[in-house]
Amino acid sequence: MRLLPPAFRRKVGLIRRWRRRQPPVRAAPQSTWVAPARMFVGLFVAVDLIGTGLLLLPAAHTGGEGLTFVQALFTATTSLAVCGLTVVGIGGDLSGFGEAVVLVLIQVGGIGIMTVASVLGAVVIRRFGLRMQLGAQAETRSFHVGNVRGMLGRIVLASAVCEAAIALILIPRLWLGHGASLSGALHSGVFHSVSAFNNAGLSLYDDSLTRFSGDPLILLPVAVATVLGGIGFPVLLELSRHFRTPQGWSLHTKLTLVTSALLFAAGIVIVTGMEWSNPQTLGPLDTTSKIVDGMFHGVMPRSGGFNVADVGAMRDATLLVTIMLMFVGGGSAGAAGGIKVATLAVIFLVVWAEIRGNSYVHVFERRLSSAAIRQALSLTFLSMTVVVVSTVVLLITTTFDLTRVLFEVVSASGVVGLSTGITPDLPPGAQLLLVLLMVAGRIGPITFAAALALRERTRRFDLAESRPIIG
Repeated sequence: MRLLPPAFRRKVGLIRRWRRRQPPVRAAPQSTWVAPARMFVGLFVAVDLIGTGLLLLPAAHTGGEGLTFVQALFTATTSLAVCGLTVVGIGGDLSGFGEAVVLVLIQVGGIGIMTVASVLGAVVIRRFGLRMQLGAQAETRSFHVGNVRGMLGRIVLASAVCEAAIALILIPRLWLGHGASLSGALHSGVFHSVSAFNNAGLSLYDDSLTRFSGDPLILLPVAVATVLGGIGFPVLLELSRHFRTPQGWSLHTKLTLVTSALLFAAGIVIVTGMEWSNPQTLGPLDTTSKIVDGMFHGVMPRSGGFNVADVGAMRDATLLVTIMLMFVGGGSAGAAGGIKVATLAVIFLVVWAEIRGNSYVHVFERRLSSAAIRQALSLTFLSMTVVVVSTVVLLITTTFDLTRVLFEVVSASGVVGLSTGITPDLPPGAQLLLVLLMVAGRIGPITFAAALALRERTRRFDLAESRPIIG
């Protein structure tokens, strides 16, 4: 130190005295970010086990042998995680009591997921200082500081209104157009409206909605319910308040709506075009039915889970496009799974800014924060890692080909529910792996994103900058 020039030593002394005067930097208490996530995981597991126990009861099934533990656990998990993959027939193997258990799990899962996601979003905002709280509140318009209690009421009300509206369309059509009894139409209409809005994809029919192929009065309301439930509660809330003033929408709403519209259009056009002449799917249908079914299948990979054509008979190119759409999923703080459309939008904007040589990422007259970019990249990378590792495990332990195994893995991790038909034929160990993927896909992105946001620290110094060779 004495060998250094006097001016440099004075500067070092000034820096040291300034640091001694600064208050110590304390890490946020662990409960600040762990408690909400831990509570959500604990509640999810507890409700899942309760549902499993109820489905194991003799009154829950129609057959004499009953469900095995793996079947009951798989059915309870796919219902609570609003996924849609099944190893038993909901309408055939389960009794009225069993169907009621599944319906309650779907409703609890859908409302609980949207509520917890909204609460975690509010907790993230409360972690910031007052100025950042007010800025975040002005930007999101849905996570009001100190107003977490009212979120549950809004979510329940929105769910009830949407589900009732869809049911009122399905019930008359099932009763008058498809020969169902009034009680049967009520039963089926209510079940499928709840399943559709919560993006569960579970059906009372063994062929999902194939029997309604080409019927727009059944398929389009189900598709609309899927879109509304999967677009995210913050977006729905903001649209209900500021629908006529799109220039005032938040950045999140704009990114979600634009990206979703592009993905919906691409999915509908690609799936319909690729399957137009496929003799095992859309080929034998008339033009109107092809368009209706193609639109339906273009929407369902976004976390819907219903199907009107044999997914296993689709062309490999269609399955690959469907896999990519399932991986993305729907909107944040909604019933949909996947990495979410806002995450995809952020990654695309980062790449576009890099191609153009921009130092910052700008969109809709806003600059994306570096924290949002890091979180989007981290979430995507971890999701891809989980998919790859799980696919390799199933390829080793089963005899199915890569395309179908990858399809089931992405469908489970993205809690979509579409299937090529191999899930019931998987060994119990592989089915348990899908159970873990459904749980991780449902609670993982929410808790992980919240943990990233809440663990962020501000450092008072940084290291020298360097960069490796990229590409």
